[in-house]
Amino acid sequence: MSESYLDAWIHLHRSSQKMIAAIETDLKAADLPPLAWYDILLELKKAGADGLRPFQLRDKVLMAQYNLSRLVDRLVRTNHIRRIPCKEDGRGHSLIATGKGLALQHKMWPLYQRSIETHFFSKLTEDEILLISPVLKKL
Repeated sequence: MSESYLDAWIHLHRSSQKMIAAIETDLKAADLPPLAWYDILLELKKAGADGLRPFQLRDKVLMAQYNLSRLVDRLVRTNHIRRIPCKEDGRGHSLIATGKGLALQHKMWPLYQRSIETHFFSKLTEDEILLISPVLKKL
């Protein structure tokens, strides 16, 4: 592996970590929950009334199973999401966002959007953004 290939990997990894950390800092400063809450609530919102099975949610948010299970339990306890019986499998359950959860996701979005602008888009030209998007999509 050439040094330039390794540099590309390192820069991608570091920049992703820095941007996520900066967004998390912005959310915390606004007394909002972590970004993972937003991601889960957004995916459940997109899923609609049928919700998602836990394994489907895990694939969409790309969290380790044990982390996702703990976070789902917390979101259920705080009434941001609800477990409902699964229509296809009576032994399983699906997860849906509650009104409270949807309201939180809606409240978080403006700050998240500003943070993306501040920590990502503002550092790139429009041409760079148009170039990087298809490259990252390939990954």
